[in-house]
Amino acid sequence: MQRLLVVKLADIGDLLTATPALRSLRATFPAARIALLTTPQTAPLMAGAGLVDEVRALPKGQFDRPQGLLQPAGVAALKDLGVWLRQGRFDAVLLMHHLTTAFGRTKYRALLQTTGAPVRAGLDNGHGGFLTHRAVDRGFGAQHEVAYCNDVAALLGAPRDEGGLVFPLDAAAEQEATALLGEADDDRWVAVHPGAGGFSLARRWGADRFGAVARAVAERGYRVVVVGGPDEVALADAVAAAARPRARNLAGRTTLRGLGAVLRRCTGYLGNDSGVTHIAAAVGTPVVAVFGPTNHQAWGPWTGGVGTATVVRADLPCSPCVYRGHSLGTPAGCPRRTCLQLVTPEQVTASLLATLEAAGERVS
Repeated sequence: MQRLLVVKLADIGDLLTATPALRSLRATFPAARIALLTTPQTAPLMAGAGLVDEVRALPKGQFDRPQGLLQPAGVAALKDLGVWLRQGRFDAVLLMHHLTTAFGRTKYRALLQTTGAPVRAGLDNGHGGFLTHRAVDRGFGAQHEVAYCNDVAALLGAPRDEGGLVFPLDAAAEQEATALLGEADDDRWVAVHPGAGGFSLARRWGADRFGAVARAVAERGYRVVVVGGPDEVALADAVAAAARPRARNLAGRTTLRGLGAVLRRCTGYLGNDSGVTHIAAAVGTPVVAVFGPTNHQAWGPWTGGVGTATVVRADLPCSPCVYRGHSLGTPAGCPRRTCLQLVTPEQVTASLLATLEAAGERVS
């Protein structure tokens, strides 16, 4: 294999789950040219990760519905992509996605066939007839997404990589973290991310509950740094207000790599099922994650032996209701959000303090 293409059109959390498989492919085919097709949000990060030789960005969100294929911008993007795929002369293409929806399957079939690659590898849930090499998809949560990506890479002979996720940091990111948190290494920072990205707002535990936990750890002598994206500033400020004056709101103030450097300097991290939670796990920060309607067996924080992670959730028969079996499920959850309402601040505070103690910190 001289030319490989990996397709992972995903935001940061999902893409990070593919990085152990990418690392194994890089080690297995050191002389090959490996290209990655991903989204504009994650392409700059992966371009500096040392796992692939080329990164191509496609605005996947434009094509989540058939109407996007008819827009002038969509037509132009697909035309350019088609030229790039054919010119790549790939020997193999690895699709690291589940074939969940009919429209999604149609898109991926067309994409893989456009490459002309003789080897087309991916997960098969009964709809993978267009693949030449298939790994059995037993459904969401039958194993972690990291393991499913490893299954696809193994179709080309790459050994399974059970190590940690890859999130590249550089000197600029470390300088950014120092500018935001200060020079002192003895500050006991605890990061809190109350957001959950745009896919499913139903994943959010209540901001008042995050605030209660933030206040509790601040009272134990920790400093709280609340993080998030530009659209989460108000949410983050509500959490930070509960722990002031020992809290700082950095939502919307960090680059993606700078956020990773900030999280790496923290003693512990608390968040929902989100990409930021995966970043925290990737940089080795001990994680506590609150899960409700989404599938913790599929997307729980993956440590790979480089850190610790605890999932706090209510074990209900109806949970998870998002990505269950081979179905997308209900991203909006149920109106009552019972699975999240049953998770109390006292439970989460106890789990977070235990995590901080296990990390070697003395809780005063």
